[in-house]
Amino acid sequence: MDEEYDCVVLGTGLTECILSGMLSVSGKKVLHMDRNKYYGGESASITPLEDLFSKFNEPKPDESYGRTRDWNVDLIPKFLMAEGSLVKLLIHTGVTRYLEFKSIEGSYVMGKSGKISKVPADEKEALTSDLMGLFEKRRFKNFLVYVQEFDLENPATWKDIDPHKTTMEEVYKKYSLDDNTSDFVGHALALFRDDEYKSKPCLEAIKRIKLYSNSLAKYGKSPYLYPLYGLGELPQGFARLSAIYGGTYMLDKAVDEIVIEGGKVVGVRSGSETVKCKSVYCDPTYAMDKVRKVGQVVRCICLMDHPIPNTKDALSTQIIIPQKQVGRKSDIYVTMVSYTHQVAGKNWFIAMVSTTVETANPEAEIQPGLNLLGPIKNKFVQVSEVYEPLDDGTGNQVFISKSYDATSHFETTCLNVLDIFKRGTGEEFDFSKVKHTLEDDV
Repeated sequence: MDEEYDCVVLGTGLTECILSGMLSVSGKKVLHMDRNKYYGGESASITPLEDLFSKFNEPKPDESYGRTRDWNVDLIPKFLMAEGSLVKLLIHTGVTRYLEFKSIEGSYVMGKSGKISKVPADEKEALTSDLMGLFEKRRFKNFLVYVQEFDLENPATWKDIDPHKTTMEEVYKKYSLDDNTSDFVGHALALFRDDEYKSKPCLEAIKRIKLYSNSLAKYGKSPYLYPLYGLGELPQGFARLSAIYGGTYMLDKAVDEIVIEGGKVVGVRSGSETVKCKSVYCDPTYAMDKVRKVGQVVRCICLMDHPIPNTKDALSTQIIIPQKQVGRKSDIYVTMVSYTHQVAGKNWFIAMVSTTVETANPEAEIQPGLNLLGPIKNKFVQVSEVYEPLDDGTGNQVFISKSYDATSHFETTCLNVLDIFKRGTGEEFDFSKVKHTLEDDV
């Protein structure tokens, strides 16, 4: 290990694998190490099914689950926005050639009645949605048309709204949208996790709603995509990419110390060997002295032999329960994938319910999500600590990612990746190099 590297990446969670691929593509000499024997870290996909049961100290699964090798269960399932940052990254870096995607069949939100409804994302759906009364539908339709026609480069499309100054709350008022409508717009379309966005300039929310609509327009049923064989394919795809561009991989390698001299990182020690480097990128578990705990996420993996009720028997779906509907500070997320994604035995379904922990009884907090699922054959509950770095890393050149949040999509993870890349390299990642479209690969 005498070579010197530009960057050493520690951990093979999705965030670190994406960074490794981006850094390699950008011409950096990268060494990627992980103490585990497998890819994915905290965000791994577990196969065969026995491994999932043993991880949660459960007896072996019975024969009804089919061939256990057919199961790939994500510990932290998330969907990709068809037009979102991660898909742009996958295309730009060429990782799409290693992966196959399938679109998610439904996107739902819980309304004030406590029942779930399809998220209306275009004018036609707005007019048939059972989330709103007749007059509210018209107002919502006008709002959607405004968002679709909005163009930051063309002030004529702003319609007396200054995107840099007018708050989203004021935009809702201008279109006379009621609390229930603004609730699902903010949480199910713009995917905000709380209501703080309402008091901020509206540009970010408008961009997010456009992203949802544009992603939906791509495939029709929902704006989300998911890789066949589970999310474990993503870290491996980026790892292959890094290797093609000269990145070196070492799995099952102990990481004993991030070596800092004169306030800056100079290497990484494994046993008696030290590899030299100019910067380190890692997940929080490799630098616990440089992070703080900011909360917890509770996740419940549910194995079922039926689709979620009231979703028109969709073979995959996402449901968002906005915080207000259940008297909470943060949303509850439900995702479901199935045997059609090559992640479960024939006619089996995997649902996940997750949220940010707010009380001393995390399992009770996800109950509103579990109540939507119908009979559950087996469930596994895990509470994870959420960490974030103490500083931005530019001083000592140790760049630490945030833990994965409770959201059921990758947008927050991507923002974290792009932010770390900018801090580490001093420049924005250049998306203009995207040469072809996802249609070539889906």
